[in-house]
Amino acid sequence: MIHYITSTGVGNAWVGNELMALADRGIPFRLHSLHKPTATFFKSEQVKQIAEQTNYIYPLGVWRIITSLLLAPFIFPRYFFPALWNSFFGRKESFSIRLKSILHFSVACVWARSLRKQQVSHIHSQWINSCGTVGMYAAWLLSKPFSFTGHAADLFRERCALKDKIKRADFIVCISSFHRDFYLSEGADPGQLIIGYCGIDTSMFSPDPTSDSDPESSPNKSPIRLLSAARLVDKKGFKYLISACKSLADQGVDFSCTIAGDGPLLNELEYQVQQLHLGGRVTLTGRPILQEDIPDFMRRGDIYCLPCVWASDGDVDGLPQMLMEAMACGVPVVSTKLVGIPDLVIDGETGLLAEPNSTDDLSNKLRQLIEDKSLRSSLAANGRQRVEQQFDLSVCLNPLFEKFLRNVERQKFAENSSNKTKAKGISQ
Repeated sequence: MIHYITSTGVGNAWVGNELMALADRGIPFRLHSLHKPTATFFKSEQVKQIAEQTNYIYPLGVWRIITSLLLAPFIFPRYFFPALWNSFFGRKESFSIRLKSILHFSVACVWARSLRKQQVSHIHSQWINSCGTVGMYAAWLLSKPFSFTGHAADLFRERCALKDKIKRADFIVCISSFHRDFYLSEGADPGQLIIGYCGIDTSMFSPDPTSDSDPESSPNKSPIRLLSAARLVDKKGFKYLISACKSLADQGVDFSCTIAGDGPLLNELEYQVQQLHLGGRVTLTGRPILQEDIPDFMRRGDIYCLPCVWASDGDVDGLPQMLMEAMACGVPVVSTKLVGIPDLVIDGETGLLAEPNSTDDLSNKLRQLIEDKSLRSSLAANGRQRVEQQFDLSVCLNPLFEKFLRNVERQKFAENSSNKTKAKGISQ
């Protein structure tokens, strides 16, 4: 049994996608989450069932924590004190991180105590911030292999005890070449690292069958429809997209732009649209899109743009899933040269990449694509092929699932050997 731990269960679309793929492979798993999600982005009954069966660790009563800490030295005699020592004196980024590690070690004692009578082949943390700390210490106490997938904010803005986790990890899933190089720079062994892109089920996404596939057979549609969608936060770079739209409007380009999603920047972005007099051009829906509704949304557009940036608070996108979904729907994309995005969007081949934080470069890339229907057509076809070949869930997670299967089989072999030994002892 693979035990996943994450921060908000299936409140992140990628967790739901990966676990559905895991279930399709017949690999047994159980999802654990520090918190209940405030929202989910699926209609799927399969995801709903996963959410209902998720073990939510918080809230935890103080007495339960104290009891587990008192019992842990007796339940985990070989591993309690080394893990406790690490929580106090391991390699931490700051004093506050050290205090959090001690707290999360206490939580791990509670969680490991609840797992000790369950089948545990492996513990995997999706994200490597606080949930990764709990996962690392629980695996340590239980003497089980531990692995993790790091993404973006968890590696930078919310980074905690990363070097300790790299040292303890049986393997680390790198969601891009950038991530692999990053872990190497942090002291990881190359043998620990596997590339496992955060992919999508491409069978759920397809180009609009009514769209014109021949770029020369008809004139450009007017106006060109720009699309974007994501949570309205700094790292998505929406203010640069809106500014680029102003530049395009000033140049007399005929277009419309729809930005779907909600988030803390909604009012600020609406104000920017108003101040730039783009009310007739740019629309913010203020609503997120469910996973199953993304294909219909994408088919309404001619170009998808997600101008990601490195946010002022240290947050950044690792490899946005929405770019894959647009490409799978046959929509040409424009994004930025940041983190893992160039693994997906090869500039000039499968999409166009602008410099982050550059309104001028972004507007130039958009205008290039708006004015060249033949380029849109070729990027759309190449982008779809790129996603199918490298980022489909049937392909991109194979390295991870092979690791999981190996550990599940190892656990079964150990249990069978133990049962045979016990049976032999009884017969004698």
